[in-house]
Amino acid sequence: MPRPDKHVFICVQNRPMGHPRPSCGQKNAAEVAEEFYWQLQQRQAFEKVQICTSSCFGPCSEGPSVLVYPEGIMYGRVTKEDVAEIFEQHLLNDTPVARLQVDKEFW
Repeated sequence: MPRPDKHVFICVQNRPMGHPRPSCGQKNAAEVAEEFYWQLQQRQAFEKVQICTSSCFGPCSEGPSVLVYPEGIMYGRVTKEDVAEIFEQHLLNDTPVARLQVDKEFW
């Protein structure tokens, strides 16, 4: 497998009910991850993009969080509906989606 241009990490961390911190898993992160995998398959971008699920990145209040490398750009509050835009604009055309980037205080 050739080295992909972009690596996408999607936080799917779940915490137990009553935990003092929220988690991406409680905010439909699995649905976001499934949509990234679906977009990857539909676009046949296997040589350009690698997608992985992950645990906590830190800014739990901003989740679901998606982290894209090599740029090191973190997106927050990502929904299933946002994934096609991230895929098309950033992953395939190298233009980050400004409206979804977390504030500098978080990343």
